[in-house]
Amino acid sequence: MKNEGRLKKSKEFGYVYKRGKSYADRFLIMYIVPNNSQSNKVGFSVSKKVGNSVKRNKIKRRLREIFRLNNNDIKKGYNLVFIPRAQISKAEYKDIENSMINLFKKAKILENKRDER
Repeated sequence: MKNEGRLKKSKEFGYVYKRGKSYADRFLIMYIVPNNSQSNKVGFSVSKKVGNSVKRNKIKRRLREIFRLNNNDIKKGYNLVFIPRAQISKAEYKDIENSMINLFKKAKILENKRDER
């Protein structure tokens, strides 16, 4: 994932938390706010409750990959922050992917071509 598509600064995360709308399910919490651009920016915030640094980085890698694979199927112009819950460390890849797709559906940013999933 390219660096221009990522949220990195604490100020950027804070803006999304403060102004964004949140959606949640069993494994993930997603904050979303429009960014008035032609691309999406994404950030991941994994707390120590998820596990040690190895587990946290594994979760971040999985989330980045799932987002990368599905980014073309969601509407453009949003900043998104994903916060995994502690149960995610026991989840399979497919469960995490389904969780993220369901959050996209809840936020109504998934394009129609993936709605039949």
